[in-house]
Amino acid sequence: MELKVIRTDEDYHQALKRLEPIFDAPADTPEGDEAELLGILIEKYEDEHYPIEAPDPIEAIKFRMEQMNMDNQDLAKVIGYKSRVSEIFNRKRKLSLKMIRNLHEKLKIPYESLITDKKT
Repeated sequence: MELKVIRTDEDYHQALKRLEPIFDAPADTPEGDEAELLGILIEKYEDEHYPIEAPDPIEAIKFRMEQMNMDNQDLAKVIGYKSRVSEIFNRKRKLSLKMIRNLHEKLKIPYESLITDKKT
């Protein structure tokens, strides 16, 4: 495939179609280089045309709790009182800086997921 900037959905779909058979090509081979370049072009196009917003902080916390099989009492040990958990989940209280640090350090939730412009 002749590599070119992906400008249209048709270009995008052709690039995806080409990438599929060479995706696992060894590095430092012509097909491996082509796969790497296609990946970069595809990622750039997707970032511009199909951006993924950062998750809502509350949803990020709930998702991580589910992954770790935690309940609200477990979360209370991380962020403070049990009533705080309820207030945060009901969006009556915002996450404090200390809560954000604890959630990041103890539950490994990325800061980017906890700090957004969205109302929490």
